[in-house]
Amino acid sequence: MNEVLFRDDHYIAVDKRSGLVVHPTAMARDATALLPIVRKKVGGWVYPVHRLDRGTSGLVLFALSQEAARRMGGLIESRLVDKQYLAVLRGYLEDCRVDHAYDDGEHGGDSVDCVTDFYAEARVELPYAAGRYDTARYSLVRARLLTGRRHQIRRHAAHVSHPVIGDTTHGDGDHNRLFRDVFKLSRLLLMATSMRFEHPFTQESVTIEAPIPSRLQRVFDRFSWPAPTLWKELIQPEVVHA
Repeated sequence: MNEVLFRDDHYIAVDKRSGLVVHPTAMARDATALLPIVRKKVGGWVYPVHRLDRGTSGLVLFALSQEAARRMGGLIESRLVDKQYLAVLRGYLEDCRVDHAYDDGEHGGDSVDCVTDFYAEARVELPYAAGRYDTARYSLVRARLLTGRRHQIRRHAAHVSHPVIGDTTHGDGDHNRLFRDVFKLSRLLLMATSMRFEHPFTQESVTIEAPIPSRLQRVFDRFSWPAPTLWKELIQPEVVHA
């Protein structure tokens, strides 16, 4: 996809497809990088202000100048950017906040604070055996990041025993295989669907949304899941898991 979702004089937001990395890295030499694609679209230099995992699809925001990157980075650091995701998890997850620090590999081996809110959007029980169970249960959940750590949603979902489907690092192989075999989906079922912030130059409220990929939406239709709202006003869940 990689279509432009938003653009003004300071920022451009692009819909990244699953399988791309945001910028070139020695850890994924075989992967196509989004950064040079966006540079070509813009015809000049751009600056990533946040990132998505290779398997995650959806909204990625780039700044068109160093000053725009600095200002947006300040908003993100101050937790003034509302970033929301949709994911398919194993089992039935209730609304909850996961406040669980861990070593994300980027802070010298120290655990860092890490907070994610999860909200149940829809559920389904399927007549397929997975692991030791005769049926398989799944939840469509909205995840809201209060911090932005590496693999945060994936690690927090696994921490509360509801891993993201398609996660080969922190997930459940039986359920990943079920989605590959039955639904022909081998990707990570995690999507960055929306972002809201006060524009640091114009002070206007900006909401950017990325659509659900069509292949995933067809599977959601089979589950009779209604089309989810891409951005929602949310309140903090009452249940907290450490």
